[in-house]
Formats: sequence, structure tokens, C-alpha cells
Amino acid sequence: MKKIENEWVGRLSEMAVSSSQVDSELYTKYEVKRGLRDIKGKGVVAGLTQIGDVQAHPEGDDTGPGHLIYRGMDVEDIVNGFLSEGRSGYEETCFLLLGGELPNTQELAGFKELLGSYRDLPHYFVHDSLLSLTSKDVMNAMARSVLALYMLDKHPDDTSIPNVMSQCLKLIATFPLLAAYSYQASAYRHGGKSLVIHSPQPRLSSAENFLHMMRNDSAYTPLEAQLLDLMLVLHAEHGGGNNSSFTTHVVTSSLTDTYSAIAAAMGSLKGPRHGGANAKVVAMFKDMKKEVKDWSNEKQIEDYLMRLLNKEAFDQSGLIYGVGHAVYSTSDPRSTVLRAQLEKLAVEKGVEEEMALHRTVERLAPEIIGHKRKMYKGVSTNVDFYSGFLYRLLKIPKELFTPLFAMSRIAGWSAHRLEELANNGKIIRPAYKSVAPRRAYVPIADRAAT
Repeated sequence: MKKIENEWVGRLSEMAVSSSQVDSELYTKYEVKRGLRDIKGKGVVAGLTQIGDVQAHPEGDDTGPGHLIYRGMDVEDIVNGFLSEGRSGYEETCFLLLGGELPNTQELAGFKELLGSYRDLPHYFVHDSLLSLTSKDVMNAMARSVLALYMLDKHPDDTSIPNVMSQCLKLIATFPLLAAYSYQASAYRHGGKSLVIHSPQPRLSSAENFLHMMRNDSAYTPLEAQLLDLMLVLHAEHGGGNNSSFTTHVVTSSLTDTYSAIAAAMGSLKGPRHGGANAKVVAMFKDMKKEVKDWSNEKQIEDYLMRLLNKEAFDQSGLIYGVGHAVYSTSDPRSTVLRAQLEKLAVEKGVEEEMALHRTVERLAPEIIGHKRKMYKGVSTNVDFYSGFLYRLLKIPKELFTPLFAMSRIAGWSAHRLEELANNGKIIRPAYKSVAPRRAYVPIADRAAT
């Protein structure tokens, strides 16, 4: 039976590919923008949003730095605001993305208290959904748990704004638990590690709770918590056009429930083209540190980067991971902000030489790519270039890199779901032009044998 199954799967797979592939010249002929972006990275306008914006550079200045905007505010200004006052920023950012305004002192305190009250899961849910049925992939386990939360909700299909807002707040509060517990269960069941489950602390921030639940001794430094909190802020939103946020809009437009919409967004983020690049950056640097004998020798680093582009090093993909972005050209503001703060943690951890290596690659890679390839826009390091390095310094396993992304982006997904519902738009259904030739139906007796 297995042989027959393999034969049919193989045959039908070949037929599916041959009957589905579209001549690439037809995309040009019919002016179809593959991936909904033109050759210079400019996206097709598929909707309007007030939540976030991704700008390659200031309007009218093709050489200026990139900007990430949350509710009309530059994310660098938001970050400088809470860092200058020594506060965590993710909860404040969630309030801004969901409500459209920055909270005052009383509002922020009340909001944090509300999230703290939601930051728990029933013991039977933790045992039955997270610990009993484990998965080697943490994103898969989290998505399954999100769908399972539907069954704990008394009004899961109510798409009124107040009900959806309540659902989203509870998801924002519990995502650190879903990520930490899903990993702990996987590491215990599939990795042979001890199972350590810490209860969340209502008064801790999202970042602090995650570190508390992930570490056996629950210990972390203020700088570690600050850097993880910053990472959550920088990943919380990235405009409505990124794949997972667009997925949220598309699925929400069908008026499905919140849990299905968020699970769909997680399925999008799980893909290596969206949420998995930072792990590739870490692996690339691990290989680089073995191949480049003198980290201060720029010629050796240049040679390694050229070998990457020539498909002669690391995974032979021809890519320098962490360099380049669909929109940003001159700079990715998330990378710029993170780098400045990460240098402090590098000193605390005693890895200044490795930080210097990252800075050298950051400077050299765009020049080498520009000389090697035809460029339609500028290229710079993106947030993944430094985020994986940060997670490694925080001793966070690579299996949690993308779940941490989800733990942050749940704020943006929630805001985009609420926006889609608030505008009461039509179901999103873009057009695909058929280029298949018309054929006549052939009776089965007249079909040729194969």
C-alpha cells in the first residue's frame, strides 16, 4: 500500500507542478506585481490603515533613513520616551496600538493591572492543551492552544468591538505563557530536559514574566528585561502590508472568530520567509566565526561575505541573512535602535569583540551586495540582523525566536483585527487572472492511457 501511495503522490505532484507553473513573462505582460510589490519594492495599495506605517525614507528624500510609525508617532520617539524615564514600553505600546492614543499615568497603571489579571491560564488547560499534547515546533503548539482557547470563551463568535477587544487583551496577556509553557513542554518531551513550570506574576511586565517563566531560577538583570521589552516594542507592529497582518485583515474580513484569525496570522509568521530569519542570522554568524580567523581583519570578512553571495559558504543560498528588506533601503529603524541598546548588553556579557564583528559586517555587506548584484533600491541591515544576537545573549533557545516575534506582534494583529471590524468592510477577495488555455471535456473512454 505504501508503494502505491508513493507512486500516486509522486505522479500527482508532478502533474500539479506542470499544470500550475505560470510563465514568468506573463507577469510582465499582464502587469501583475508578484507578491503585490513592484521591482523596486513598492507595494500595491490594498487598504487603508491608521495603525502603522513603514517608510523606506522621508518623503522627498531618497537617501534619508527609514521610519517605522505607530499611530502617527515615530517608533524612535516612543522608545526614547520610555527609555529616558527608565520604564518598560511594551504595555504602553499595546495601549497606543489598540486605542490610538498614549496612556496617561493612571491609564497605564490600570491597563497593566488589567493585563496582570488576565495573565493566567486554568491549570487543566495548561496540562491538557500545553503539556499533554506537545509539539517539537513551538509555533505549532501555540497556534493549537490559541484555537483551544475558543472553547474556554463563553462568546467566541461574537465579533462586536467590545467582545473582540476583551479577547485580544486576554491573548496579549497570555501569549508569554503560551510561548514559555509550549517550549518547556517540548524541551521536556522531545529534548530530555527537566520540566520547570513557573506561575506568572501579575505585577511583572510581559518581558519580565517571560524571563521569569523561562529560567529555572527566575533570575534576570534589569538590562536583560529592558532589552527584551525593547525587542517586543520594535516587533509589535509593522504596517498592514506585512504578510501576517495582511492575513489578519483577510481572515477577519470573513467575520470569523478572533482565535481563528490569530491562529491564521501565526501560521503566516511561522513561515521562514516571514518570521524565521533571525535564526538564520545566528547560524550564519556561527559559521562565520569559524571561517574568519581574525575578526578584526576586514579583508577576511569581505572574502567570507563574497563567498556567501557566490553560494560557496554557509548554506549555499547566496544570501547574507539579516541584510535587505522589502521596504527599507537606507536603514531599518528597528535595527538602528536595537544596535544602540544592544551594545550595552554586549559589554555586560563580555562579548564586545562579537559585537564589533556584527558592526563590521553591517558596514561591509551593503557595499559588497551593491557591487555584486544589480540593485533597484538601497540595501541595509534589518531587525533580524541583531535580534537573534540579542536572544542568544539572553540565552533564549532558537526554537523560541519566532514565538517571541508572535508574543510581540499579537498587539499589532489585534489592532488590525479591530480596525477591519470597525470599518465593516467587504470580504477581501483580490483578483487572479487565469492564463490557462480553454479545453474541451473528453469522455473517459476517449482519454489516452498514461
